[in-house]
Amino acid sequence: MDVVNVRAQVNRRTFIRRVAGAGMAATAASGTAGAAIRAFALGTDAKPVRLCMLSGSAEYKSNESLAAFQEVVEKDYPVKCSRAFWTSKTSLPGLDALEQCDVMLLFTKRLEIPGEQLELVKKYCLAGRPVVGLRTASHAFQNWLELDREVLGGDYKGHYKSGLLTKVEIVEGVSDHPVLKGVQPFETPSKLYKNPHIADDTKLLLTGSIPEHTEPLAWTRAHNSGRVFYTSLGGPEDFEMPVFRRLLVNAVFWSANRRVEANLD
Repeated sequence: MDVVNVRAQVNRRTFIRRVAGAGMAATAASGTAGAAIRAFALGTDAKPVRLCMLSGSAEYKSNESLAAFQEVVEKDYPVKCSRAFWTSKTSLPGLDALEQCDVMLLFTKRLEIPGEQLELVKKYCLAGRPVVGLRTASHAFQNWLELDREVLGGDYKGHYKSGLLTKVEIVEGVSDHPVLKGVQPFETPSKLYKNPHIADDTKLLLTGSIPEHTEPLAWTRAHNSGRVFYTSLGGPEDFEMPVFRRLLVNAVFWSANRRVEANLD
C-alpha cells in the first residue's frame, strides 16, 4: 500500500459516525437506559474526562493535529479538553490546567521551558498521574530528557529514514487490551522510531516494521501507580486515520481508568 492509498482511506466524518454508532449499538445491547448511563465510566463517576493537551512539536504540526482531535473527542465522547500550546521553544502557557485534569496528553519536542513551567509538568508526572505520550514526547523537553526513561519507559535513539511505509501490527496475545479495542493492523508513512530497550515493566501492544527492522511502537506501563501510554505514532498522516484516532481515544480513557463510550445525545 503506498502513501496515496493510505491517505485515501481517510474519511473523518465517516469515522465519527461509525464510532458513535458503534458506541450506541453497544449501549442498546446492554439492555436498559440505566446501564447505558453507567457505561460512561467505571464506578459511579460519570463526569467528563478532563484532558490537558500539551502541544509543541512544530515538525509534526501538533497544534493543528490536537486541535482537530479536540473537536472530534469533545463532540463524540464525554471529554473536556484544555490546551497548553506552545508560543515559543521557551513558553508553554496553560500548564495550570494540569492541577485539575484527569489525563495529560504530551506532544512536545525539545522545548526548553523555564523552571517554573517545567516544575508543573514534573510535579504532575512524578505524582503518578495518568499520561498519554505521542511521538516526540520521548524527547519532549530538552531540559528533562530523563522523562523518556523515567516516566514513559522508552529508549528513544532516533529514527529510520523517511520514505518507507511502517507496518503496524498487534503483538500476539494482547489483542483484548482495552487500548486496542477496534484497532486493526495498518500502515503509516510516519518514520519509524528506534526504541531498542524499552523498560522491563512495559506491556508492549504494537510493533512497527520496515524492511529489515522491527521496533516497539506502542506500550503501557505504571509509573508511581499512575497509568501511562506511549506511542511513537503521531504524524499528521496518523491523525487523519480513523484507526489511529480510535487508538488515541482508547488510550485516553484507559489512562483515566474509564470505559470508552460515545456520547448518547
